[in-house]
Amino acid sequence: MATNEEVEQGVRIEQEHTVIIGNNQIIETVTAGTGKVTGRDAATNTDLLIEIREENQQKLDELSNRLKSIEASISKILKSNEDPQKSKAGSKKESIDESIAHSSNTVNVTSKTIKRFQLNHVFEDVANFNENEKYYSEWEEHYNVKWRMSVLHSNDHLLFLVYCDPIAPRDKWSIGTKLEFKVVGGNRKVITRTWDFCYGTHRYFGFKKFQDWKEMKKFYLVDGNLTVEASVTIVETTGLGKEKIRVFDESQKDVSDVILVVRDTKFYVSKMFLASQSSVFKALLLGNFSESKQSEVTLNGIDPDDFHYFLEVLYGESAIDDSNVDDIALLADMYDTPMVLRRCEEFLLKESKETVEVKLEIATQYNLENLREKCRSQIRATVVPKNISGPKNRKVTKKNPLRKLLCF
Repeated sequence: MATNEEVEQGVRIEQEHTVIIGNNQIIETVTAGTGKVTGRDAATNTDLLIEIREENQQKLDELSNRLKSIEASISKILKSNEDPQKSKAGSKKESIDESIAHSSNTVNVTSKTIKRFQLNHVFEDVANFNENEKYYSEWEEHYNVKWRMSVLHSNDHLLFLVYCDPIAPRDKWSIGTKLEFKVVGGNRKVITRTWDFCYGTHRYFGFKKFQDWKEMKKFYLVDGNLTVEASVTIVETTGLGKEKIRVFDESQKDVSDVILVVRDTKFYVSKMFLASQSSVFKALLLGNFSESKQSEVTLNGIDPDDFHYFLEVLYGESAIDDSNVDDIALLADMYDTPMVLRRCEEFLLKESKETVEVKLEIATQYNLENLREKCRSQIRATVVPKNISGPKNRKVTKKNPLRKLLCF
């Protein structure tokens, strides 16, 4: 430390500061009181210091953006928890076998889609349908359940049904749905009926008097054909999918410190474990949000079965199959759990029987690079056979429907 005498005599006091850059040490001589760098390599050292500061600032900016992204995700979750969407189901007044609602009792429902798909079919030569004989569309598989539509000419009306057939149901199962039935005619004419219905006791549901038969023939047939659509939103399911491997019920109370509530299902889990696997759960359960101080946290907008399988994978179980991989990947992306996404990608690469188109869609949605590259290679092999070259090859690729999947 400088003495008063040294200061009074105008002695310039210099201090050495060591700055670590990688494996190199640079000695700077800084004039006390001014902060100016002096010496033979002052300019070089200053440039290096500026570079270090810029690099550190860049890292801080990246971290800040990451935190903002996590906070935005948490805010969305909290907002959905504060404003859960509600819907009211109408009452049935007239039915066929207690499961077909009369068209006058339709209820228009708007709700957040959890699992949604659409059935489409064109029935041909409808004017010549035999009365009281059902005509069917082909079965389609959606969410581990087969679905199809049926129409019928009965009592001077068009009857319209949607059937479901679970592929691997347990003894007791149910599928809560929001259904939208639609008949599409020429000149943009459309008739729509909506209803809430829970499949289980009955495997079909529809409208006994969807439309007057003569009116349908006059205004909705196009070249003798009838176009029908059914949009299905699955709200809740029970008794479907593979058997659960691990339990998260009250029996786990002694080894848990928080309860996550998904609809009416409670999951007893560990805050620290979830936080170690998910930046979103870390912020939600250990951060400054009010939920971090609560013993129960409600998560809205997700299916309890999907969340159960997601937790099983998070806890190290082999719970992924073709019926739930997309749902698990969705939750893994939502809650930022890279390990679960990797497990989904590994399953799709090595075990899945899904088509290459389905795999590519999942890979693109969740940015699974290894899976995406494998799908693209398979598509190229299909579109461009190795033993074909030259102009003929271009004709083949132009006609092949998979060609468009390579354009990304």
